[in-house]
Amino acid sequence: MDHFARSWTALRTAVGELCDQDGERPSGCAGRLVRDPVCHLVIDAQDVLITLVTPVDAEPTVDCVTYWNLVEPPTGEDPLDALIPRLAAAHGQPGLLRFHFDDDVGAAADRAAELADRGTRVGTRDDVLTAGDHLSAYVMEGTLHHLDLIAHLPAAAEPPAETLAAARASLERIAGARIPASSSDADALRVGTGRRAPTDAEQAALGELAAGILFLLG
Repeated sequence: MDHFARSWTALRTAVGELCDQDGERPSGCAGRLVRDPVCHLVIDAQDVLITLVTPVDAEPTVDCVTYWNLVEPPTGEDPLDALIPRLAAAHGQPGLLRFHFDDDVGAAADRAAELADRGTRVGTRDDVLTAGDHLSAYVMEGTLHHLDLIAHLPAAAEPPAETLAAARASLERIAGARIPASSSDADALRVGTGRRAPTDAEQAALGELAAGILFLLG
């Protein structure tokens, strides 16, 4: 199953169904409005496009797990963190952001992924990995941002069950530990990436993991 295609299609649909007022609502990222992760996704789509057309004649240095930089604890010093809200606000018309992701670069990234040879080695962030591993990493990224978009939109559809499960499995591989089965995939992703604090029951189930599994992905 092509988890990237499933997650990306669902994500484009979720963005396309946002109304102008939704962009001003809080997202699942603390201190961020819904328009901010949409803007982040435009940059993600550009990254997918650029990476897939950047073949490298070298051995892979990372895979879909070691691709991620873990920050423990998060410092908040990533320049992109400060840029995104300003860039999102600068668009002015909410529909422009939706267009850029759903119909423009997001659609182009979807098509590029469909055409890509998964075994091709590509370069990004001074690393080398296969195109397949790069797209697998974006299953995690896309699923997390999908959850961010709909955190306060109860009528919005969740990511597909298959991609939620795949993202959870990736998170557990990154963390090197299993999250208790009592947590749903969505809850495991939100708690495991620090998007919300664990409840008392989740804290008890996580045990020692509660202090060690939290990190930001980027």
